[in-house]
Amino acid sequence: MPWLKLLHISAVIVWSGCLLYMAAAIASAASARPATPVDPSRQRLLRPMFTLMATPAALVAIASGTAIFLLQGPVAVWLLAKLGVVSLLVLGHGVCGMLILRTERQHENTSPVRTRVVSALVGASSALWLGTIAWLVLGKPVF
Repeated sequence: MPWLKLLHISAVIVWSGCLLYMAAAIASAASARPATPVDPSRQRLLRPMFTLMATPAALVAIASGTAIFLLQGPVAVWLLAKLGVVSLLVLGHGVCGMLILRTERQHENTSPVRTRVVSALVGASSALWLGTIAWLVLGKPVF
């Protein structure tokens, strides 16, 4: 069980770090003016980070968390609340993927300002959700 928990915590750290970094990188990659070209090195980093780091880490975190849940047994209200907040984090992960596609197709009808605002909201909400998850797991409050 300790190795499974270590795997879960490590995957959560990688996943959350990628989410927070990607939100900032997407906001930076979305130029303020449509005529300004996007830095190709920055744009080339986003998709591989999403597909090769963030998504596998998310899958490992969710799978190992499910295994811990199945092995440890009783369901508590704090755990159900945590699972609800994790689903919001998954939603933010999906929005990051959508924003990466938008920055790659910046020349089309996408607003760079909107992309910046949405990525800032994703970053801020991800930080909030991660703090809430940490509070729920460490505090195990009774509702």
